[in-house]
Amino acid sequence: MPKKARKNPNSKRFAEIAAKVDQNKEYDVEEAIKLVKEIASTKFDESIDLAIRLGVDPRKSDQNVRGITNLPHGTGKTVKVAVLAKGELAKEAEDAGADRVGDEDLIKAIQEGWKDFDIMLATNDMAPQIGKVGRFLGTKTPNKRNGTVTDSVASTVKDLKNATRVEYRIDKAGIVHMPMGRCSFDEAKLMENFNKALDAVIRAKPSSSKGKYLKSISMSSTMGPSLNIEANAASKGAGH
Repeated sequence: MPKKARKNPNSKRFAEIAAKVDQNKEYDVEEAIKLVKEIASTKFDESIDLAIRLGVDPRKSDQNVRGITNLPHGTGKTVKVAVLAKGELAKEAEDAGADRVGDEDLIKAIQEGWKDFDIMLATNDMAPQIGKVGRFLGTKTPNKRNGTVTDSVASTVKDLKNATRVEYRIDKAGIVHMPMGRCSFDEAKLMENFNKALDAVIRAKPSSSKGKYLKSISMSSTMGPSLNIEANAASKGAGH
């Protein structure tokens, strides 16, 4: 017997908005932003995200594109930040708005199962203690490479709480996924965020990368179809 097609409760809604998108067209950034905002049809404020396919080999360590950038208008996301610190740096983290700050007491809480946070920071003097909670934290484990082990706790906490700080890295398929704001943002703010995000990825180009670096760019809202972006024009718009 032939298999029955699985029903998608959003298929009618999705089909209606997908009909407004030309999949054979490469949109300029302004046009794409306007259309993504227009076709967002859910009751919640959808995130707008980028998928940037790069001409690198992610299997090679010298072509592992990753980094951190600050979007001028943030992502619109609420971020809970925990900080492993003591003394004056702990006070700085608290004053900057960290959701929880501690040293041995925070380590004990994590070991006992507390995990009500999105990102954890650690100061350099507390870095040797990270091993006590690493297996509980998994991908949230602080490390110097992504800037979560730092003594600049005040500025880092503020960037995180304002959701301006974005970490990006290439996946196994050679694609970098990045948030660039929400559908409620006005078009000018989304454009500035887009240019900053793309600029960061372009600047992260490995010296060993040969040939075309930006292969394709697409933009979509959380529940919307993907729009293809004209990569060369977008690159120029981002200052390259």
